[in-house]
Amino acid sequence: MNAAPRRPRLDRAAPKAGRAGSDAPSSPLVVSALGTGAMLFDADGGASPDPAVQHRIWAIAEVAELWPGVRETMPGMNNLLVVFDDQALVPEALAAQVQQAWLQPSQAVRVARTVELPVVYGGAGGPDLAALAEHAGLDVHATAQLHAQATYTVFFLGAHPGFAYLGGLDPRLHMPRRAQPRPQVRAGTVAIGGAQTGVVAQVSPSGWQLLGVTDAAFFDPLRVPPALLAPGDQVRFRVEKVEA
Repeated sequence: MNAAPRRPRLDRAAPKAGRAGSDAPSSPLVVSALGTGAMLFDADGGASPDPAVQHRIWAIAEVAELWPGVRETMPGMNNLLVVFDDQALVPEALAAQVQQAWLQPSQAVRVARTVELPVVYGGAGGPDLAALAEHAGLDVHATAQLHAQATYTVFFLGAHPGFAYLGGLDPRLHMPRRAQPRPQVRAGTVAIGGAQTGVVAQVSPSGWQLLGVTDAAFFDPLRVPPALLAPGDQVRFRVEKVEA
């Protein structure tokens, strides 16, 4: 891109309840021990994104990080990893505490943030845009607009530092990953993998479909916090240009 880099726009919205609703889930979490100092709590929600499940997991993660003996909580898709001091906590007691928080409505409140990302779709940075357009039965301009018109939710961070898995992709744009992954994809590349979209945060291999690029920096170890996005954030893409 020849234009000067555009900074992402970050808006802070009014506080929003980080809860799944007034009704508690009917099933307890499935608990798996990961060594002696970590446990994984899985919701009975399968692998598909479920906003209600995610809101409850985020709320538990925020509360559990304040519990004595808990070192870190890491929300995933439909699951929560809790890292703890096994000299200070009895695993069975911690598991029971997490289950109680899961089965009861959460009163935790989180501040919703919206990050707007300018994107140049297609061209050298988006070599799969034309294939996605054909898959969706649209032209490339309509495909870019369809991708950008949604408001996405950060479900969790993973794959590599700063990479956010985003829920909310229009079903018309759901497209399987490539049969042959690319060995090196530039940071800032907007991509689709199955039912999700995201932005490559660091130079890395990827089998996702590449749509375009943004100049935002998604991970900086010297920044506080180092990751631009966090679970629960809202993301909007803005079409800067569509290149053939």
